Amino acid sequence: MAKWLTTRNISIILIIIFITITFIFIIPISIPIIFALLTALLIDPIVRLTEKKFKWSRKTSVISVFIFILVILALFFYYAVTQLVGKIIHFTKVAPDYFNSLSGVWIDAQSKLFQFTSGMPKDVVTAIQKEFKNIFETIQESILGLLSYDKIMALMTEVPNFLVNLSVYIIVLFLFMLELPELKKMLFRHLTTSTAEKARFIIAKLNSAFFGFMKAQFIVSFIILGVAFVGLFLITPKYALIMSLTIWIIDLIPILGSVIVLAPWSLYQFISGDIATGTKLAILAAILLIIRSTIEPKVMGSQIGLSPLPTLIAMFLGLKLFGFLGLFIGPLAVILFTTAREAGIFKINFRI
Repeated sequence: MAKWLTTRNISIILIIIFITITFIFIIPISIPIIFALLTALLIDPIVRLTEKKFKWSRKTSVISVFIFILVILALFFYYAVTQLVGKIIHFTKVAPDYFNSLSGVWIDAQSKLFQFTSGMPKDVVTAIQKEFKNIFETIQESILGLLSYDKIMALMTEVPNFLVNLSVYIIVLFLFMLELPELKKMLFRHLTTSTAEKARFIIAKLNSAFFGFMKAQFIVSFIILGVAFVGLFLITPKYALIMSLTIWIIDLIPILGSVIVLAPWSLYQFISGDIATGTKLAILAAILLIIRSTIEPKVMGSQIGLSPLPTLIAMFLGLKLFGFLGLFIGPLAVILFTTAREAGIFKINFRI
């Protein structure tokens, strides 16, 4: 056993342990810092362009770009929050009318059920009524569960944590933007000429993949917007524009996306007795889900340099391992692995 305890093997074991500890314990709590670094790398070309265009110092360029971005984000969040608060206030005013209308819908649905089951055996009628009642109670419990005290308090307890993470993200982003050139120099100072060339190759590939990923998301989102608008214009022209824009924004949520909007809407139409509209909305939801599931890996693969199959597998495994962020971490890990192999950092050339 002693012959295995060489310096090289011990170093490999320590590196594996360090990487494992990093992925399990450090990365999950360092998400704001990681996102700040990625954002700083993304913004850096704008900072350098500002520095070159206006002949400003690095510090002046960083402060100008940083303030500009903060103003844009502040205006966006102000508009979003005011709109949300306005909708909540409006909902509290009209909620009684909504609940009364739902009660009317339930009574109307029961009368239609009685008409539909008239003439059937009593046991069959009782079974249908019981099942229908169970479905309604399940929906009611789900809605009440979302509005329960525990759910609301759990959401409220996350607000301070979110504010802390946001503050850390903003402060660290500004510092990264200032110190990015020095960090690059520090990194390359410890690298040999050959390793530095490989590192530059990997960084260039990752930058290209990141911009390709953002481009792919925009392409897929606009396809969803177009299909949703056309579909809703044929189904309900009155709400086509506003609802297609809502679907477009919410569709950025992976996996579910547009289903979050269209499924409850379709269910409401079914309960209201408008079977035709409910069916059309359900079909549109299925079409949008299929489009995102099939087109996204293909478009993303073409933009980031991966074929659809490894892209889809990486997104799925990343989602299962890391949740929402895994949809980005999965393809990024594959790109990093492929780029490192192309750069010659390691080679996989064996036969069994």
